[in-house]
Amino acid sequence: MADSAVDARMRMVAGAADMIGRRGVNATSVRELAKHTGAPLGSTYHYFPGGKGQLAAEAVRWADDLTARMLAPAMAAGPTEGLDVFLGMWRKKLVDSDFQAGCVVLGVAVEATADGESVARDAAVFAFGNWTSILAGALRERDVEPTQALGTATLIVASVEGAVAMCRAERTTQPLDTVGQELHRVVRSVLVEAAG
Repeated sequence: MADSAVDARMRMVAGAADMIGRRGVNATSVRELAKHTGAPLGSTYHYFPGGKGQLAAEAVRWADDLTARMLAPAMAAGPTEGLDVFLGMWRKKLVDSDFQAGCVVLGVAVEATADGESVARDAAVFAFGNWTSILAGALRERDVEPTQALGTATLIVASVEGAVAMCRAERTTQPLDTVGQELHRVVRSVLVEAAG
């Protein structure tokens, strides 16, 4: 595939992630995506013959990759540093979008119900698991017992996802800030317990 074709395809995937994060899967059409990204409608069907389900799955994979690339190096520095990056990433996205943009992964996870969208739902399950695994790995590196590391990482992902939804509804970062403070307290406690 030529570079311009790759660029056009990636613009559509990124555009789909943006639209689904803002509107959800059901309110995002392939026709609107073409208009949103300035792509000819025919090219959308050419690049995504699996339709909206394929497009949603690729948007989730794109968001997962972007998040993992930000999260993994920060987690290598330590769990609290990684948590700060995760919280900061969502804070920036919320503020920059005037609280309109949410998580494409969550949007797909809660809305992808049609048979053709099962691949998108599977991508969402993988993305949440990937983020949880990165977080849990950083905790295990600090001698946190594997079950507790996984539980703490799951708490982080679930709490941040819920806080993002609350921030969008309330149009303020206060829920995310509050959740962040509490998650820092949990992580510090887990690390102290592991060190003792």
